[in-house]
Amino acid sequence: MTPTTPANGLLARLRQQMSPRLPRRRTRTTAPAVCQPQNALSATHSAALAAFPEVLTSSEDTARQELEARGQFLARQDRWDDLGAEIRAADQARLRTPGGAAHCDLLARGARLDVVAPVQQILSDATLMPQHAPRGGIEQLEAQLDEFPDDYGVALVIVKAHVDLAWAWRGEDWQDALPAARLTSFQRHMARAEEILDRFNPFEHDSPALAACRCALLAAAVEPDVRMADDYEDLIDLDPANPRHMRAFGNHLLPRWFGSYQMLEVEARRIALMTQDLWGAGGYAWVYLDALSVDPGALELLDGEFFLEGMRDILERAPDQHVVNTWAAFCAVTLAELPAHRRATREVLRLLRSALEWIQRDHLEELHPLIWGQAKMGLKPARLDTSLEAIADMGRTAARNALAPA
Repeated sequence: MTPTTPANGLLARLRQQMSPRLPRRRTRTTAPAVCQPQNALSATHSAALAAFPEVLTSSEDTARQELEARGQFLARQDRWDDLGAEIRAADQARLRTPGGAAHCDLLARGARLDVVAPVQQILSDATLMPQHAPRGGIEQLEAQLDEFPDDYGVALVIVKAHVDLAWAWRGEDWQDALPAARLTSFQRHMARAEEILDRFNPFEHDSPALAACRCALLAAAVEPDVRMADDYEDLIDLDPANPRHMRAFGNHLLPRWFGSYQMLEVEARRIALMTQDLWGAGGYAWVYLDALSVDPGALELLDGEFFLEGMRDILERAPDQHVVNTWAAFCAVTLAELPAHRRATREVLRLLRSALEWIQRDHLEELHPLIWGQAKMGLKPARLDTSLEAIADMGRTAARNALAPA
């Protein structure tokens, strides 16, 4: 499918097909609010926070650390045959962490960390010159392609290393004027990643990881809007249970990337249809999640009731506390910082923010302060010198300010 501006008729048909309805939920009566002194409010919110055991290192964090360490160990031991086999096996088995990160991606990340991390650190430091960035590491990785030319697990490590290095040179901000040398390095690394990736077909290898790399290369494509929807729908078709693909799709559907708000709305409904057996209406909410986190304009066409139905379906199907904290922090922190200039969008925001009450009541069992801290920082990557303790402290404060007394 080629993404074009959809006709109103198509949008209407998609709305009718999904027929969003909020299920009736039992409500509870509460005592009227009374004015309290500031110190009393602080005490009650602290009590609300204390009602949930804090988990600084969750099962998600543990799984990520172990898988990255495994990939790094195999690469350092020059056991690339084992590494490639483990990446392929994890990919084809669709193994994921509780938060949805693919095991194969984490293994590949660990395997390239020694090459990529020094470059990222130097290029992110304004006091250092780009000339200081190490140059030889990627060539050492590429040498593995000669030894294992048909192993797409090994190839994934090198492809992803080139993508990481490309963005290290490009930078994550949205400045229009980049130094020519940085832009050239970005394009060179992306072109090399695409050259390697073209050796392997995602469907022939039954590989969501290969399909996800194709989507990652859209940022350097000449006409990304021509293939963007097709590439992402192929990826989601290969791995519909992984919400990260839907979240990335929603981000790339924004006008700042390759789409429009109307395309975002249409594709969110299309993905909800594609994944209905697994997620109910949840595909709609997953596609919008990161888009709303970076662009308030995504509120313009959002169907608030359908989004809420999607949230309920997600939390009923994925009750892991990493997922629950993600959505609680989204409602409490991300949505609280979104501006709304029209009455209609203010009403949608009010409706979505109110979901925190039932998430806290029905689903939240423990607090993951790192997730809340990351929500407070937004989707921009954290500074390399930002400690986990600082992010966790930020998250505790955000949760304390948001969670109501039990």
